[in-house]
Amino acid sequence: MQKTKQLSYKLVNIDGGFWYKLQKLNSNVIVNSVYKRFKETGRFDALKCSWKEGDKNKPNIFWDSDVAKWIEGVAYILQKEQNDELMDIVDKAIDTIEENQDVNGYFNSYFSVIEPENIFMRRDDHELYCAGHLIEAAVAYFEATGKDKFLQMMCRYADHIDKVFRIDGSADFITPGHEELELALIRLYKVTNEKRYLELSKFFIDKRGANDKDVFTSFGNAKYAQDHLPVREQTTAEGHSVRAVYLYNAMVDIAKSYDDNELFDACKAIFSNIIEKRMYITGGIGSTADGEAFTIDYDLPNQTAYAETCAALGLALFSQKMLLCEQSAVYADIAELAVYNGFLSGLSLDGKAFFYENPLEINPSLRERNSSTIKPARYPIMERKEVFDCSCCPPNIVRFIASIGNMLYSYSDDALFVNQYMESHTHFQKTEITQTTNYPVDGEIVIKYKGDFKTIAVRIPSWCTSFTINKEYNLKDGYAYIHVCAEDSIHLELDMPVQLIESNPKVQENSGRVAVKRGPIVYCLEGVDNGDNLRDVSINLDADFSVCEESSFTLPVLYTMGYRRLPDKQDSLYAPATKNRRSQKLKFIPYAFFANMGATEMIVWILKN
Repeated sequence: MQKTKQLSYKLVNIDGGFWYKLQKLNSNVIVNSVYKRFKETGRFDALKCSWKEGDKNKPNIFWDSDVAKWIEGVAYILQKEQNDELMDIVDKAIDTIEENQDVNGYFNSYFSVIEPENIFMRRDDHELYCAGHLIEAAVAYFEATGKDKFLQMMCRYADHIDKVFRIDGSADFITPGHEELELALIRLYKVTNEKRYLELSKFFIDKRGANDKDVFTSFGNAKYAQDHLPVREQTTAEGHSVRAVYLYNAMVDIAKSYDDNELFDACKAIFSNIIEKRMYITGGIGSTADGEAFTIDYDLPNQTAYAETCAALGLALFSQKMLLCEQSAVYADIAELAVYNGFLSGLSLDGKAFFYENPLEINPSLRERNSSTIKPARYPIMERKEVFDCSCCPPNIVRFIASIGNMLYSYSDDALFVNQYMESHTHFQKTEITQTTNYPVDGEIVIKYKGDFKTIAVRIPSWCTSFTINKEYNLKDGYAYIHVCAEDSIHLELDMPVQLIESNPKVQENSGRVAVKRGPIVYCLEGVDNGDNLRDVSINLDADFSVCEESSFTLPVLYTMGYRRLPDKQDSLYAPATKNRRSQKLKFIPYAFFANMGATEMIVWILKN
């Protein structure tokens, strides 16, 4: 492993451009919108542990995790700006949790009230998942505010879990059903320096797939919960996609903490399987709604794609953690791809509505195909919603946007790595860095630097086939290594032409089709701009594209000429094939921005002429 350290978002200030606008939307709109929906649906009231039969808003097994992620997101916002209203909401929630926390540290608003006799009896009912998110929220809130009450409360909870699962073995299962606690315990260790939390995380990692007690029987098989093999023997991404990538994140952390090369090799094999055989071009993962899961290699249907927002986020975080163990640009490339496409498509432009699933094609007419049966055909919804029964994605969006600065830099003893490009400035130790850029609108980046590092390595994305740097450099693993002075300036220009991308022939649904991509941004066609029957639209491989700014979007739209078949005069169901086509101007928009103009057709993969 080639270990580097991540430069915390706490030291990175986003000053302008795409992410500045998005962070302002997050702190002014998104965080409040999510809170209002969670308040209306009873998630915050559930913390009072006072629900009784006949009351509305019966607590759900995962509600604590929704609130916890929202609190974590607020903590990241508070790290950068004062907001007394948000802080007051969080402090009151913490007080409520404290009032209802058991003397042994246990807290769960569902099991404490609805099924106290089944505490730690059912593996798949999200107790440890909720505990993990509460712990992460407590760590983030302590780091942002210095208030340690929540942190101490969650330390007691973690100590109780350690006793029940690792020391006494008295629970009815051994490892978490939905992975997350493993990640949280590592964060808790880092902030408290209590090694038992790291050891408990490793315990859960080591035990996964190594016993028969934890295998699911009610819904999924062993693969569903990544229990099919001990983790060091796993080489493919299996099962529920969010659970999987949360596990892989923890595996990387444990591998790094313990210099466990065998575990890291498993992570590398799994990562390669995802990006080479089981990932959408948008960075989306988990191709089926059945189990919200990975399926088999090259099975990437577009209209029924599940591609959960949380899964794309998890892949980005997995990529980032891999990058801290092996400084190869492929990890930063995949993180960038997932964030700008499969993750951001989960958010509406106004910041008030969300997607859980992110398909790559929509055809509204097919929603009525099961006209003679009671059960309708299942497709992802066509317009974002303000809240879901299972609403894990909205607060995940809040916390990730607020902490996006984590993605920019990493460093070793002798080199500083620039992994992502955003208008920003940072100051840590004796180092100052300023990025001036409009990326990803264009590929021009100016980096001004002061400090003691002798080398700065800037990422050259895999999509970029031509670039210029105003310095001499050595290219290695997707990074241009540049010798710098104590005060220096790097001018990097990444050519950003429109590219037409083909998929592997084994992805049969995309045969004869191409996707349009510019820089890290994947594009799509919508019916509202281009008419119906988008599957019949075709483009030439040498098509010329115009890149245009549009007030509706923060990223450019693309225009080119495409073609449609001329309809048969008799409107026959079948007719002799001809070469007759009519030309049509086509408007491509960033995939992340689809479905903001109402329910309409949408397509990513276009016929090629």
